[in-house]
Amino acid sequence: MTIDIAPSSLRPALPPLPPPVRPALVLATDLDGTFLAGDADDRWQLYQTVARREDVALIYVTGRGLESVLPLLADPTLPRPRYIVCDVGATVVDGETLQAVQPLQGAIDAAWPGEQAIVRAVTGHPGLERQDVPQQRRCSYFCDAGAVDAALRARVEALGCELLYSADRYLDVLPRGVDKGRTLRALVEHIGVDPDRVLVAGDTLNDLSMYREGFNGVCVGASEPALIEATHGHDHVLHAGRAGCGGILEAIDHFDLLDAGAFAVDGGDAPAGQSALVIVYHRLPYEEALVDGRIVRRQHRSPNGIIPTLLSFFGDGRAGSWVAWTDQDPAHPDYRSHPPIDAQRYPRLRAALVPLARADVDVFYRRFSKEAFWPLLHTFWERARFRDDHWQTFLKVNRAFAEAAAAEAAPGATVWVHDYNLWMVPAYLRELRPDVRIAFFHHTHFPSADVFNVVPWRREIVGSLLQCDYIGFHIPRQAENFVDVARGAFPVKTLGRQACAPRFLTYGCAVGLDRYTHRIEAGGREIRLGAHPVGLDVARVRGLLGEAAVQRRIGELRESIGARRHLLSVERLDYTKGTLEKLLAYERLLDTTRDLHGAVTLTVICVPAASEMTVYAELKTQIEQVVGRINGRYSQVDWTPLQFFFRPLPFDELVAWYAVADVMWITPLRDGLNLVAKEYVAVQGIVGGSGVLLLSEFAGAAAELKGALLTNPHDPGDLLVQLRHAIGLRRHEARSRLRQMFEIVCHNDVVRWGREFLDAVEGGAAHAPARKRTRAG
Repeated sequence: MTIDIAPSSLRPALPPLPPPVRPALVLATDLDGTFLAGDADDRWQLYQTVARREDVALIYVTGRGLESVLPLLADPTLPRPRYIVCDVGATVVDGETLQAVQPLQGAIDAAWPGEQAIVRAVTGHPGLERQDVPQQRRCSYFCDAGAVDAALRARVEALGCELLYSADRYLDVLPRGVDKGRTLRALVEHIGVDPDRVLVAGDTLNDLSMYREGFNGVCVGASEPALIEATHGHDHVLHAGRAGCGGILEAIDHFDLLDAGAFAVDGGDAPAGQSALVIVYHRLPYEEALVDGRIVRRQHRSPNGIIPTLLSFFGDGRAGSWVAWTDQDPAHPDYRSHPPIDAQRYPRLRAALVPLARADVDVFYRRFSKEAFWPLLHTFWERARFRDDHWQTFLKVNRAFAEAAAAEAAPGATVWVHDYNLWMVPAYLRELRPDVRIAFFHHTHFPSADVFNVVPWRREIVGSLLQCDYIGFHIPRQAENFVDVARGAFPVKTLGRQACAPRFLTYGCAVGLDRYTHRIEAGGREIRLGAHPVGLDVARVRGLLGEAAVQRRIGELRESIGARRHLLSVERLDYTKGTLEKLLAYERLLDTTRDLHGAVTLTVICVPAASEMTVYAELKTQIEQVVGRINGRYSQVDWTPLQFFFRPLPFDELVAWYAVADVMWITPLRDGLNLVAKEYVAVQGIVGGSGVLLLSEFAGAAAELKGALLTNPHDPGDLLVQLRHAIGLRRHEARSRLRQMFEIVCHNDVVRWGREFLDAVEGGAAHAPARKRTRAG
């Protein structure tokens, strides 16, 4: 793994505000019950105002420990604070770098006797229960008021500390002279801010110290009665009627801290569009090419099976948009930003193009996505290369996709985002259009937390995905992996779990699971999760098998193979696919089983990577060496043990190869699903064959295709044993296994996949709180 952070990308500590800079407002606010509370529209209005106005400086002032504040910094809906005062005033850090603000922090440290000294001093005092929360330079307890007696105060004061008791339950032991108010006062003086421009906001008695410092203050609606009583009659403190952010908005108006137009903030930069369903996909549903200097749009020669399914949702006249990137020059006379896709079949569907410079495409897709995220997603974290400048390009491109989607979506529309290339779209989209329903489908494998947490920007990515209403994965294991990752970055509450059986394998393969989490709550929002393995277009396969040219090709292949057992492998050139491991296992088979010489042949169809993908060059060389060695050692006059095609084949040609293969050997070291396995099963089932699917148990399809022979490609011995088993499997057992898989593939086809996913997304709308576009009011 390589992490390459350019010096220019390091974020230095914010310097003290120079005297000429006079913020219109410094908002110093408690979090729970205050800045994180209130009506959704009030929160959105305040957050957007703080985020968009450079003359508003935000300071978090909270009883939470710094660890508990970190998830908020990765929440894309919250503005970033300039400073953070936490641990009830015992910790003060820069909000950007999280480095201590000196010399303030040093003075607090010098007054703190240490955690163990406090624990020893109060141990044995009746009625104290230590709080199990992250904290520094303070010790926190639960207790009743009667426990806070003179004896306890004397013990604490002897160590140079003092007590803070609030809400008839919470007790903090703090260094003498430290609380929220005094630390905030020191910070305000340190950065040179006019105290008259400071507004403090809170809701409990442990916020009282902020009001005692003489700042303008607001006790938000539903504040603790003791705080209301303690601040009664203070001219500089407003007792607001609205809760949380609504109370803060009241106070800003009451104290005239911002100009009259400060809150004329719409919920998004772009007006609502007309599309009820917006597909956000990196790939267009057609091909673009420059032919004789003109931009030509034509159907894909090798259409992704998912694309026709997604298009089918617009066949009933539903208004929709398909957001995708283009590298065509917007200045070209043929360029259209919103071309129709198929006016006859989908009259109200149009493309919404995101023009990208070729340099951005190269970084966003071919380099960063494939060199940083692709290896990590497939658990090859040591191959990952992380560069901050590439991440900035990734963010820029994702922002462009989000802006395009925001401009297309009708009020309350569903926006369906696809795959890891667009991880950050939900974060930007939620900011721009809080009213839309965001769905995300993760087409690739999602790894466990110990792998994913290697990513330098993991909190930002997870924070973005948690802005979705619904997230779909291929299989339950991947959904549960995501939940584990989210738990490591945010406070996550499990709202619902469900059994994986009978749809999926439980303990029968490496990616099996018995139960998985399908509803969680994070940041006050409910996120629903689902397992939706992508299906196959079985009708298309059946149609191809009915073509005369395909039948002729099947006959030609059968004649050339003869009576030999035919093994087939179809995959892209990629270290995740296990091609090299498979070839070495085949070599061991030939080396140890002489009676198979001349009786078996392996055909490998390996689709090369794009020429720009130099990361695969070494693997290609290794594969070519093994292929040459196998054929050099074992070839006979009338028998070549291994055919290796290093080129893509048209799908109708692949169908013919599927039809004549006795064993389909698929060995990815890690794979989100693997549609090739389903293609083989479909062809064999339609032609009435008895083919054997020998499948890696690390492919997502292994959890779905009951009847496949499973193998561990990380274990050379198991690869060899299961290969022998597949070659020798009796025909009646092979037919039985194939029937079981064929039924699964036919029932859970790509049409059902798309329909069930969208039904799950839109069916959850009845259980989700309504969201409105935020406007001044």
